[in-house]
Amino acid sequence: MRPPRHWLVGASLVMIGLLVVVSLQPRWFSGRDPYRIDPVNRLKPPGLIHLLGTDETGRDIYTRIVYGARLTLGLAVLAVVIAGLVGTSIGIAAGYHGRWLDEVVMRVTDIFLAFPPLILAMAIVAALGQSMLNSVLGVSGIWWSQYARLVRSRVVEIRQQEYIVSARALGGGHLRVLSRHVIPNGLAPVIVKASIDLGLVILMLSALSFMGLGAKPPIPEWGAMITTGRNYFLDYWWVATFPGLAIFVTVLAFNLVGDWIRDVLDPRLAS
Repeated sequence: MRPPRHWLVGASLVMIGLLVVVSLQPRWFSGRDPYRIDPVNRLKPPGLIHLLGTDETGRDIYTRIVYGARLTLGLAVLAVVIAGLVGTSIGIAAGYHGRWLDEVVMRVTDIFLAFPPLILAMAIVAALGQSMLNSVLGVSGIWWSQYARLVRSRVVEIRQQEYIVSARALGGGHLRVLSRHVIPNGLAPVIVKASIDLGLVILMLSALSFMGLGAKPPIPEWGAMITTGRNYFLDYWWVATFPGLAIFVTVLAFNLVGDWIRDVLDPRLAS
């Protein structure tokens, strides 16, 4: 890969790297307990002791954002991995074998794509019950269809190439052709989409938590923190503002890096 040319992309890469480190070792960045209640210092504004202030029960907002990074990023990665694996597998099967399997898979994906993603995810999570795991299943349960359609179209294009026809003519079996030619040449769009989807999935998971369908209080998840903070926004703006800024910066960083990866992997977009 070529190094990023724009300073925004470089800053986004640094931001994502820092986010990963924070997620792996939150104690390096805060020694406080994210669940510790301190009624004496409730709703304190940002200052030297509490960098980003405290919430309605006196918990340190900075500490909760630090520990919430592990939950928010971990859940997003899990949702994208599940959706990517399921959608890619289905897309490869439909695109390579074609015929009735392709027709059935595409019609099913059309059904999922016909619904607004957030509405369908809300319906799935509401049916399964409020929890972080169910919010991941709800998001991945509607996101797989995008990967299936993307991979299917790519596999249909690849299987018509001359080197695929030659490999089959030389006696290559389906498994060998798939593992040696089709899958390696069809993964680039999946990598690009996954890098961009991480930001979108973080936004959707936070929206589910904001609506009371994701993480349950007092779990330090960014969307759930905004939910409790909105009740105090007019008088104590910092309770909801800083978790919202964390979501905004993270989503923006993933989107910028995803666009850069797309430009790098797609020679038609390279300048």
